[in-house]
Amino acid sequence: MLERRAMFVALFLAAQAVLAHWAASFERPPAAPDLARLPAELGEWRQLGENRLAGDIVTALHADGLLSRTYVHRPSGTVADLFVAWYRSQRGGTTQPHPPTVCLPASGWTPETTGEITVATPSGSIPVSRYEVRKGNERAVVLYWYQMPRRAVAGEWATKFWLGVEAFQDRRTDTALVRVVTWPRGGGDNRAQEAARSFVRDLYPALREVLPATLR
Repeated sequence: MLERRAMFVALFLAAQAVLAHWAASFERPPAAPDLARLPAELGEWRQLGENRLAGDIVTALHADGLLSRTYVHRPSGTVADLFVAWYRSQRGGTTQPHPPTVCLPASGWTPETTGEITVATPSGSIPVSRYEVRKGNERAVVLYWYQMPRRAVAGEWATKFWLGVEAFQDRRTDTALVRVVTWPRGGGDNRAQEAARSFVRDLYPALREVLPATLR
């Protein structure tokens, strides 16, 4: 059973790579978005400041657009960190989003629970990956997804599938990794997760206005 599953995975990856490579030969990548246009006010969330990314991190990401900001929820004082890495093209496989499931453990965070949730936004419901992590005495709740031209995708495998579909359908492979982090403060992980959901709900419509036009 495991051998059959491994064979299926290998065949899927090979087919996806061939399709994406073929479509990329006549790809029409969009112009890079100005991520700084994302509003400083998102519902009840207000921007606290821009987070400076170290030069080696910027180099390692190979992204065509980066945004790192901190927002605060005015009624409660809850803080949320937003990170967006946008990739204009994934031709050749060298410029792809780095999944938090790899980056966070590499930074010393230990995963405790993972899963997928749905967040209802004014622009429709989207699937989002949920990741609860710990580093020493510090805990964090991470929500993330991959924003593609036509859809939001929660998982890495689903992203690979839709990458091939959209490369063939739209001649585009641009993708953004969107990550939101909140920290439990007095209310535990559940309250931190609800704060993250609230932020995503207010963020999503504004983010779609900034990223290259959605094709529908």
